Amino acid sequence: MIGQLAESHEEPVYSVVRALIGVLFMQHGLQKVFGLFGGVDGSGGTVSLNSLYGIAGIVELLGGLLIVIGVGTRLVAVITAGEMVTAQVLEHLPNGLIPIENGGELGLLYIASFLLLIVYGSGQYSIDRLIRGHEQSNYSSN
Repeated sequence: MIGQLAESHEEPVYSVVRALIGVLFMQHGLQKVFGLFGGVDGSGGTVSLNSLYGIAGIVELLGGLLIVIGVGTRLVAVITAGEMVTAQVLEHLPNGLIPIENGGELGLLYIASFLLLIVYGSGQYSIDRLIRGHEQSNYSSN
């Protein structure tokens, strides 16, 4: 029963999850680029766009937006996962191997999320699907 119910809602649920991942990731870019949500310093500070953090902010902002609307999700997820791997190597691993101690657990959750997006793509409820027409969705295994 639960399996049938879950199966009948795979596409809508997947699209909601994809959009949530994108919105949450995009917030990091809004924080870095525009100083929203307290900015990078708690007082609305931003980063220089010509810095590594600025590039990260742009990737987070644009990548998150594209994931939300479902455009090029697989490629965008590869890029955003790469950014998170880079953050792990440069920012978190120097502080220790255990994610909860080095502050890297959120980045690892994003990496896991982006791996799912790479595998399943944009899904049925996406701009990619509108552009492609009514072809088989990326998510469906049928």
